Amino acid sequence: MKKIQISPSILSADFSQLGNEIKRLEDAGADMIHVDVMDGHFVPNLTIGPPVIKALRKYSELTFDVHLMISPVHKYIKDFADAGADIITIHPEATDNLAESIKHIKSFKKKVGISLNPNTEVNIIENELENVDLILVMSVHPGFGGQKFIPEVIKKIELLKKLKDDKNYKYDIEVDGGINFSNSKDVINAGANILVSGTTIFKENNGNIKKNIETLKEV
Repeated sequence: MKKIQISPSILSADFSQLGNEIKRLEDAGADMIHVDVMDGHFVPNLTIGPPVIKALRKYSELTFDVHLMISPVHKYIKDFADAGADIITIHPEATDNLAESIKHIKSFKKKVGISLNPNTEVNIIENELENVDLILVMSVHPGFGGQKFIPEVIKKIELLKKLKDDKNYKYDIEVDGGINFSNSKDVINAGANILVSGTTIFKENNGNIKKNIETLKEV
């Protein structure tokens, strides 16, 4: 089994201190930094764009795990690549040609992720599984932090793990949405090796980020 990695979502961080918050996460043992980009169109919320990611890049050498919840996504890929994203994750519903968007991300020497909403079935991306580095399983409906975990996605994680093992695919399985100490083990046991968490990491144990990261990794 791959080492469990934690990708804290800065959506739950103090936005007036984002640079320092990223440093805190790195010092506390975060494996990467999860950046949620929302456009108010593909999802009902607005967050940050390439200039903010570029400004934050100097605060950490950790992998920037950038989740693009924007549509149409294809024309913005270069901007996020140039800003310093290391992994660029897109939704199949947000592009007219998923294969072309995957190639476009790879042309900038970035890792490619595909995100599946709770209602998006694995079969719509099955032809591209061999071409991607990461599958991000959304365990809430994207748009807002602090939502409750949708347990039905466990079956989707198990299916992705089975496909990966059966066909020797190389992608990581990342899960995002409502991850906490009571469901993290279920997600890991189903096959996930990267957990995204915001509220739990920043709020639990009186904000003891290091302890919260370590606890989420326990199986």
